Amino acid sequence: MRIELDGWGWRHAARRSWAVHDVTFTVEPGERVLLLGASGAGKSTLLHALAGVLGGADEGDEAGRMLLDGQHPTRRRGEVGLVLQDPQASVVLARVGDDVAFGLENLGTPPGEIWPRVRTALDAVGLGALPLDHSTSALSGGQQQRLAIAGALAMRTSLLLLDEPTANLDPVGIAEVHDAVEGLDRDTTLIIVEHRVDTWVDVVDRVIVLDRNAGLLADGPPAAVFARHRDTLLAAGVWVPGSTLPELGIPAPEADEVLLASEGLSIGYAESSPVRTGIDLQLPAATSTVITGPNGAGKTTLALTLAGLMPRLGGTIRAAETLQPPPRRRRFGRTPTPHDPTTWRSRDLLTRIGTVFQHPEHQFVAATVRDELAVGLRALDWDEKRTEERVGELLETLHLTALAQANPFSLSGGEKRRLSVGTVLATGPRLIFLDEPTFGQDRRTWIDLVQLIARMLDERRAVVSVTHDANFLAVLAQQRIRVGA
Repeated sequence: MRIELDGWGWRHAARRSWAVHDVTFTVEPGERVLLLGASGAGKSTLLHALAGVLGGADEGDEAGRMLLDGQHPTRRRGEVGLVLQDPQASVVLARVGDDVAFGLENLGTPPGEIWPRVRTALDAVGLGALPLDHSTSALSGGQQQRLAIAGALAMRTSLLLLDEPTANLDPVGIAEVHDAVEGLDRDTTLIIVEHRVDTWVDVVDRVIVLDRNAGLLADGPPAAVFARHRDTLLAAGVWVPGSTLPELGIPAPEADEVLLASEGLSIGYAESSPVRTGIDLQLPAATSTVITGPNGAGKTTLALTLAGLMPRLGGTIRAAETLQPPPRRRRFGRTPTPHDPTTWRSRDLLTRIGTVFQHPEHQFVAATVRDELAVGLRALDWDEKRTEERVGELLETLHLTALAQANPFSLSGGEKRRLSVGTVLATGPRLIFLDEPTFGQDRRTWIDLVQLIARMLDERRAVVSVTHDANFLAVLAQQRIRVGA
């Protein structure tokens, strides 16, 4: 499929600035393109437009021209496969096999071809061992991401669009998805949006870099683009292959106080089938702890249980006295236990243990970015002046000042992640859990997030991160907990 853009742009409804503006390029049939740019440069918006799902005039303003084989993308629906940045948004049916078959059935694929193509696609992304009737709701975030990619591969569309396809995957999953995409025949035009440049540079023919202001920063063969525009791309936040990180000033751990510990802990969703058992660990103050392991091993389940958001199935969790809330009276049939966060009330957790979910949208409750950052502070009865000062500081730190009045759900994936971190930081908890904190971040905002965590450690907070990010592990794995490894 041939793609033509001539001065194309899109402005979301109720926004003053354009998400993408004055973009011109042509992609020939069968070409493989890596689309790069800073967080918020409009990469996902461009993919949604190519898939014909961006919306009509009531959802925004379109400028210039975008054509797929000579027609507007809305006329070519069904011929384009799109894997969204949020894999949960792509899961539509209750069983794994049915979910992958869904697109094929909508395309009118002959029944005899559907299930062989479903199995081939699942094998390609490393999910072939799952029964076809396995529940999609029982999949981890990384497994859901592989499932979404399998659904797109099975359709064998003439244009395949992948938005951060490996962001939440373990190293094995990254390799499997890379090989599956590399194995596509040249009848498929491919555009990949990804901050993991090293993963895809050997697969693509061309790199196109969006300028956050308008137009393009660079366009050409990968080696030529990264050599000729290296400094410009680094300044824009692109992860240029071979570049090194600056000195980030991570403080040395001072493990003289354990804020939270577990002994013989069992985690999961049902006592009859725990995900993990016999977990003994300690989370020291002023220390960055990382939780690693393969997709589906129970990393997120462990973090949510330790954070008091899921009941433990067995064993004990004990918070330090300095972290415990005051004794509470019995309410709604239960009495909170001061040392056990799984029994605390939400107000007790608010200033003691904060959690950033794997999917940022799960914690957004306000209509604007500014109000979202103020939710916790208002729950603590802060006055408006103090609240506004704190919110202003966070907006500046997280590079979200220009988006203060935007709806949180309209942000890019990287911007949503930074906002979700900010909502937790606002109330100043001593123990903070971050699930995939660097998802969707460009090099510049990644450095800012890491330095923000370093400041938390300086304040003697404990930070626990669930991550597959090798760069993050290299600088912040002061203590490592391996799950299922």
